[in-house]
Amino acid sequence: MEYEKVLKKLKKNANPENVAGMARFGINPKNTLGICAPELIALSRKIGIDHRLALKLWNSGIHEARILAAMVADHEKTSESMMEAWVSDFDSWDVCDQVCFRLFDKTPFAYKKAFEWSKREGEFVKRSGFALMASLAIHDKKAPDAKFEKFYPTIKRESGDGRNFVRKAVNWALRNIGKRSKSLNKSAIRTAREIEKLDSKSARWIAKDALRELQGEAVQKRLRR
Repeated sequence: MEYEKVLKKLKKNANPENVAGMARFGINPKNTLGICAPELIALSRKIGIDHRLALKLWNSGIHEARILAAMVADHEKTSESMMEAWVSDFDSWDVCDQVCFRLFDKTPFAYKKAFEWSKREGEFVKRSGFALMASLAIHDKKAPDAKFEKFYPTIKRESGDGRNFVRKAVNWALRNIGKRSKSLNKSAIRTAREIEKLDSKSARWIAKDALRELQGEAVQKRLRR
């Protein structure tokens, strides 16, 4: 599908009322059209994988076009330099999460970037590191538990970052890793208890919220099965 045609379709489906609602959930309203995710998913299925189109959509700077770009980009053509360029453009938590969840975690650089970005200072770049951890815990089915155990020191180290979009991503990563297997559930609970003892309001929130889910009956029942 041609770039101009896709852009025209996106603008046609713009919903200004949705933009206001999205802003209330912390989504950056700048260059945002107010198109809901199911519409973008449906459009991406019509387009299929088109890496050249993805690059053009990203460069448009339009919020929904960038999410769509992650859906139609080819992970095999996604280079490390492209990942660095895109992550530096992140200005909203949903773009960050969608790109990590739908594209970046499928690349051979995912684990490396999870560690690297978690050390960076920028709020959305740092969030990206933990969004990658959370996404890999879901999608990398064949990875051994040991690969995820290596994330715990990083999760503990950054649990004191009180910025909302960082602490929520740290929590997300810890919870997703802890739901992956019985072994990881035990080690995630142990890590959460260590975090709970830190002198940080953010760390205590992360630990308490993670423990509530990881020790909850729903997760424990699924792991027993």
